[in-house]
Order: sequence, then structure tokens, then C-alpha cells
Amino acid sequence: MARLCLWGGGRAARAPLYNCCNATSPGCLPGHPPSEPMSPFVVLQHLLPKRALTELAGRVARAEGGWMTQALIARFIRRYQVNMAEAAQADIRQYRSFNEFFTRALRPGARPLADADFVCPVDGAISQFGAIAHDQIFQAKGHHYSTRALVGGDAGLAARFDDGAFATIYLSPRDYHRIHMPCEGRLRRMIHVPGELFSVNPVTAQGVPGLFARNERVVCVFDVPHGTGSDVRPFVLVLVGATIVGSMATTWHGVVNPPRPGRIREWTYDDGQPQVLAQGAEMGRFLLGSTVVMLWPRDTIRFNTDWAPARPVRLGEAMGDALP
Repeated sequence: MARLCLWGGGRAARAPLYNCCNATSPGCLPGHPPSEPMSPFVVLQHLLPKRALTELAGRVARAEGGWMTQALIARFIRRYQVNMAEAAQADIRQYRSFNEFFTRALRPGARPLADADFVCPVDGAISQFGAIAHDQIFQAKGHHYSTRALVGGDAGLAARFDDGAFATIYLSPRDYHRIHMPCEGRLRRMIHVPGELFSVNPVTAQGVPGLFARNERVVCVFDVPHGTGSDVRPFVLVLVGATIVGSMATTWHGVVNPPRPGRIREWTYDDGQPQVLAQGAEMGRFLLGSTVVMLWPRDTIRFNTDWAPARPVRLGEAMGDALP
């Protein structure tokens, strides 16, 4: 049975734990090291009314606007060169809203699963991956953030991933935007963490310290089998929100946000009604795309040797194998 908890506390209880300097020099923006020049795009990200833009985009994406919706979808396909041949429904006239198009299903067989212990959960591009340095996750040159910040401040949960491994994958507008399980897992918790709504593209990742631990996110905690015995280990898959990301949804809950009550919300799932998802099963989706971050404990995953930062990846390809 799912149980919902609301975490109270003030801003101090939710203080960001990402690494950055307090900028005090003239012209510096909060949270940005004064020694590093910011690109105009990052400056714009600080100045834009991101939440208002996101709420407006969400309303437009949900609207069933007839020919206007079809025109918007057609323009988007041309702009981002979306491959509709892979879609289960290739006729854009069948999509009543932009959201229906954006979260479109793939045709059967479009993403076969590799013979691997862990498969890639999304279409996208690798942002970063590798070892967690005690509790620090590498974001981009000069920027790290903590596992505790990423999961919403839960020190006990974060400690389970000390010196473990992580992978961050960015979904561009043209990509398929459903998220699937990299391995079999039993759902234990879901945490909605309020936050900023910065863009999550590579330019912003290099220019906004602690980006993935600052943005709004949905943290999904699973128990996963390891090896051939009875070993069970924790696994975290985080859906990171961004500018224009109207909402995030999971298959067991539906739309998680909105609402956005401005406080951490948590749902726990006990053994009374276990939520077990098979490898490759859909677990969630972005309603206008973003990024996923995954965490594994120490000595759990050996990454695919073909993986490298900025490399395109596809759902179902081999991501790694379990370490003995």
C-alpha cells in the first residue's frame, strides 16, 4: 500500500549541497563561481521567469487545439527531425494534444533489449557516468553535487551509494520520452523534490553549479536483484525536471507534478501491494523532456566499454553488467 508523507522544515533543512562558490563580485549571479564567465544562455536562464513559462507551456501542451495542435506538432517534427517511422502511431492527426504526441509510444520491436544485466532506460545522450567519489557526483568540468542533495536531503538513503556509481543521460526534444527499467526492480519509495527549473542541456550543465540537485525532480527508489543468488541492492532512478517540462509521471502513480506544493512529498510502497517492474518495462515519462540520473551502490555495475560522454544512446542497448 502506498503511503504519502509531507516533509516540512524550512529552507535550512533543504539547503543545497552542491559545490559552488558564493559569488560576491559585481555582476555575478548567486551560486556561480565568480572566476568563471557565464555564457549569455546561462545568464538568461537565471533571469527568465522559468516557472511561469513552464506552466504556460504545460497548458499549451495539454490543450486539444485541433488544427492548431496539428500545426504545432508538424512544425516540431520538422524543427527537430523527429523520426515518426518509429512511432506506434505515425499519423499526427491522431494526436489530440501535443502531450499525446510528445509521449508517443514506439512501434513493437523498435527497441529490442540487449542481453545485459543493465540496459539503457531511455533514448538520449550520455552526459556523464562513472564512479561516485564518496558522495560526490561529477556534473561537468568544475562542478560536482552530492548524492544527499540529489535524493532530497535523506542522508541515510544517500549513504547507501557512497563510492558507488552513477550515470546521467540527457533527453533532447527529438528523443522518445518514455523511461523504462534498466533491470528488474521492486519499488520502495518515490520522492518529489521541489526545486528550480533550469534548462538541462549541456551548456547549462557546464554553467549552473549543482544543476541536477537544484532542479525539481522525482526520485524513485527500487530494490533490485544482484547476481544469481539472493542478493538484493538499492537502485535509484531520478527524473529531473527542467524549463518547459510541464510535468513528470510514473506508471504506478500517474502525473506527479503538478501539484507543486513547495515541499518534499514522499510515497512509500510496502510489501502488501508490491510494485515489481520487469527489465525494459515502462516506469515513467516526461511531458516535455529532460534528464535521468541513476545511482548504484559500490561494486554493483561495470559500464559498457563503448560508453563515453556525449555519445548518443538508445533505449534497450547494453549499459553494463553486474559485478561479481
